[in-house]
Amino acid sequence: MLEERLRKLEEFRSLGVEPYPYRYEVDSYAAELHERFKDVQEIPEGKYNVSIAGRIMTKRDMGRGGFAHIQDSTGRIQIYARQDVLGKERYKIYKKLDVGDIIGVKGYVFRTRTGELTVLVQDFQLLCKSLRPLPEKWHGLRDKETRYRQRYLDLIVNPDVREVFIKRTKIIRAIREYLDSRGFLEVETPVLQPIYGGATARPFVTYHNALDMKLYLRISDELYLKRLIVGGFDKVYEIAKDFRNEGMDRFHNPEFTQIEIYQAYADYTDMMRLAEDMIYTVAMRVLGTARITYQGQEIDLTPPWRRISMIEAIEEESGINVMEAPEEEMLRVIEEKGGSVKGKPTWGKIVAELFELFVEPKLVQPTFVVDFPVDISPLAKRKRGELGDRLVERFEIFIGGLELGNAFSELNDPLDQRRRFEEQMKQRELGDEEAHVMDEDFIRALEYGMPPTGGLGIGIDRLVMLLTDSPSIRDVILFPQMRPESREV
Repeated sequence: MLEERLRKLEEFRSLGVEPYPYRYEVDSYAAELHERFKDVQEIPEGKYNVSIAGRIMTKRDMGRGGFAHIQDSTGRIQIYARQDVLGKERYKIYKKLDVGDIIGVKGYVFRTRTGELTVLVQDFQLLCKSLRPLPEKWHGLRDKETRYRQRYLDLIVNPDVREVFIKRTKIIRAIREYLDSRGFLEVETPVLQPIYGGATARPFVTYHNALDMKLYLRISDELYLKRLIVGGFDKVYEIAKDFRNEGMDRFHNPEFTQIEIYQAYADYTDMMRLAEDMIYTVAMRVLGTARITYQGQEIDLTPPWRRISMIEAIEEESGINVMEAPEEEMLRVIEEKGGSVKGKPTWGKIVAELFELFVEPKLVQPTFVVDFPVDISPLAKRKRGELGDRLVERFEIFIGGLELGNAFSELNDPLDQRRRFEEQMKQRELGDEEAHVMDEDFIRALEYGMPPTGGLGIGIDRLVMLLTDSPSIRDVILFPQMRPESREV
């Protein structure tokens, strides 16, 4: 097929047809034409002239006339080419066009006898000769590996995929509008960081030649955003690309997008109200409803959402009171359930693993799981009251079985923060590669004073998964990370 199309390429050139011209004047698009004429059955011949352009998706030549569908960025529209209109020589050139070629068409709008809106071709121009055929028209592109690797092809032949990414743009725009209207300032913080932090994850490492030093792709923008709160900004947010050197599955990609939001003089209860109202507002603006379906599950995003402590949720689903049960017994239950604890087990890690095994899969309706163990939450303030020695004011958002967000009453005591970092460093020495590193400059910033602050991070990719009913994070990232293609030597 490639050889045949290369032959046609040379044939076009021999006929004086430039297969790769520089520009074409377009004044109409498929979707707007369908909208404009949706209620018009009788369209006067030759009255509405248009200039359109797009990729040929279907083509049927029938002697001295032929129909085709061309697809632009908004949809498809039928065209009709006739020899008596174009002339014999121009029509011969038209018949040499292939499915996949990009063309420009000038003509007028009419309806066929079957009622389909169509553009009669009075003139056309080849705008790009396609050298590779599109996937077989009736089956399209279904192989996921090919779809993710060749997203350009996926977007051409699967219109529903394009709709997902259009919605993604609308979701991000709606988030910005929501926060901007409430006085938040969008900022940018470094992607290359001398010390990575703000989350528990392994970083990607790079090297700066001029400075002769290692740098890390950020795993989070949290610590820089909190520096801005120290500096006097009361409300900030960043929609950021973050990078974590970890495995890939339907919920994880090493390069991903998240939003982090920080508000001075607020705590985690304020961030709960902000999160549920923002996600509800975004759903209403983009989808027109707060009642959605995710992977067959009916979900209502209308606030207020359920709130339950991690400790209560574990006991509710497993019968284990983690505040009293011996750690050895809990480890045995984890092993029986097929789970494991990374590095040296601590009470907090054990509790987190029990939660993941027994509770997470069952969190379908929007839920705030609150109050996490101290030793897995080094950046959060201790819980008020008698449980403050073991728990912190932290919550995670779960909807449809997805963990969507993480938030704290932010720790602003520099002495306690240093102790937490030191404890994390001990965990690193014991083999936990994801434990938080020491950040002396961040502690120094806290020593100047950070007001009470609420912080919230939400995974944009997972939120888009939820609002577009997409089963995998790869379905909502235009170019997800893939293993190298195997090639025969």
